[in-house]
Amino acid sequence: MAQFPHLMAPLQIGPVTVRNRIVSTGHDTGMSEHGGLIGDQLIAYQQARAKGGAGLIVLQVAAISDSAFYTSHIIQAMNDECIPGYQRMADAVLGEGASCFGQIFHPGREMLGSADGTLGVSWSASSVANERYHVKPRAMTTDVIRQTIQDYAAAAERLKRGGIQGAEIVASHGYLPAQFLSAQINHREDDYGGSPENRLRFLREILEAVRDRVGPDFVVGARISGDDKDGIGLEPDECHAACVALDQAGLVDYLSVVAGSSATRSGSFHIVPPMYQEAGYTAPLGRAVKDNVSVPVIVTGRINQPQIAEQIIAGGDADACGMTRSLICDPMMPAKTLAGDSDDIRACIACNQACIGHFFMGAAISCIQHPETGRERDYEPQEAARASRKVLIAGGGPGGMKAAAVAAERGHEVILFEAGPQLGGQALLAQLLPGRAEFGGIVTNLSHELERAGVTVRLNTRVDRALVESEAPDAVVIATGAVPSEPEIEGAGEGHVVNAWQVLRGEANVGQSVVVADFRCDWIGVGLAEKLALDGCRVQLAFNGSQLAENLMQYLRDHAAARMFDLGVELHSYARLYGVDSDTVYLEHAMARKPIVCEGVDTLVTALGHESVDNLEGELDGMNIELHMIGDCLAPRTAEEAVLEGLKVASAL
Repeated sequence: MAQFPHLMAPLQIGPVTVRNRIVSTGHDTGMSEHGGLIGDQLIAYQQARAKGGAGLIVLQVAAISDSAFYTSHIIQAMNDECIPGYQRMADAVLGEGASCFGQIFHPGREMLGSADGTLGVSWSASSVANERYHVKPRAMTTDVIRQTIQDYAAAAERLKRGGIQGAEIVASHGYLPAQFLSAQINHREDDYGGSPENRLRFLREILEAVRDRVGPDFVVGARISGDDKDGIGLEPDECHAACVALDQAGLVDYLSVVAGSSATRSGSFHIVPPMYQEAGYTAPLGRAVKDNVSVPVIVTGRINQPQIAEQIIAGGDADACGMTRSLICDPMMPAKTLAGDSDDIRACIACNQACIGHFFMGAAISCIQHPETGRERDYEPQEAARASRKVLIAGGGPGGMKAAAVAAERGHEVILFEAGPQLGGQALLAQLLPGRAEFGGIVTNLSHELERAGVTVRLNTRVDRALVESEAPDAVVIATGAVPSEPEIEGAGEGHVVNAWQVLRGEANVGQSVVVADFRCDWIGVGLAEKLALDGCRVQLAFNGSQLAENLMQYLRDHAAARMFDLGVELHSYARLYGVDSDTVYLEHAMARKPIVCEGVDTLVTALGHESVDNLEGELDGMNIELHMIGDCLAPRTAEEAVLEGLKVASAL
């Protein structure tokens, strides 16, 4: 605590004393059970964060009514059927010493989908369309407004009956209360529109009704966006005025300040800001509110290390920090901070692949570095092996590193062999792409886990049959990865063709005019295009998909589109590589079956996927040895699958 005196100090929020200033803010997990109920998976997930030392757990948004179901896997607080789940959650979280609040929620016009795939009727302050989801809502009548206010109050009461200590009204990210607050969205001419006081009336009456229903011994807070970051939603001055008014009226016990809006692509980027954003960049938004209110202020946004959080709190920008993805990546982060073991913290790299990325796929969230997240019932805690065995790991990429660390942690004797001079595999290349340097953190974090678990690492050593025979292990895990796919390209002998790895390693002179042929539609193609454009090249990016970077989650894809536009990269969609000659690249539009000709090209850079390096499997054929394959050598995919398979194999050894 001496190292982080502000972060680890208790915080009084209304009648609740929170043990430290580390907050797991409300976030969708994809873990609800049928009908929007809380079940074993979600309880295990949140209990892991409470056990790891988080001060406050804020449970994810709960629908207050049928019209608030903005996804099919939201949880609900709209009828008494939800109460037993909340009771079990409260017992689990409070039993570990953390405090526990819950969000109550109506999205208004921000409707993502429905259980049966049909489009329902959405409601808002006015009939102003949502840009991101192209939803045209109905303006709420006075009767609907009054009923909605009572729905909020009833939902809060259900949380209290379920043993939850507080309710957070979600007025952030362009959701229903924010739609009333914003002059650009609220065009009403009655008591709920027009003046700032009238636009605040909806949120004010929600808070009044909630307080009247739950009494003084229950925390009532609000979450609000300090800046929607899109120019067509809630503005900072509207946020500040609302916060001051609510504080002066004594309606909130705390305020939780964030950035961004669900309503636009530019605003939604800030809901879960990726590694492109500077760590702690939302601190000024917290400060702008904190300087003008008397209640505690929580600020959230890319706060991934206790050092950053300590600085924010010590500097007076906020009273507590939302560190949600940090706790997804390392649930034990608070306990390690308190114990002075901050070097052992597995830092979030804001890749957004398995957390918010899984949410958009309708799957339970997890973490590419810590796949135990979301799978707590299967892998935490790790059980010691029944008997210690000698395990040989062939390949030091993320999958091999994870397998080695977990196997050693369980009590096995583990030797990891890496053919190259450095651990990390393709992550070493990924970190060379513009704005992706932080991805190298996966290597740093896994290397530390290897060291802590006592794994023996031997670099510059390629595994073959002779080495396996000499080491005589009980089990071999093959994690030899993949290499760039090099399909035959018509005219390649005449043209200048290089692959992505050669460019990133500085092994190729690409000239001034480049075509990047992107088969995977992931980080590699757009990253290469950005790198080469920044180097001064004229770049054409030809991707064999319907949209740029279509295999990246939405926020990352949208950011990539902005970068391509800013840099003047020419884009060709549905583009199948056909051939090349000395100064021309020939593509085929995959749907129109018509040619796309790129002339005046110096170099074709290929990002055409990978081929598994699986020869060791054949070399070891016939040996009486337990053999496992993980990651790209099994099938080329991503670091997420490699690390997960490393965990699965090591847990079963």
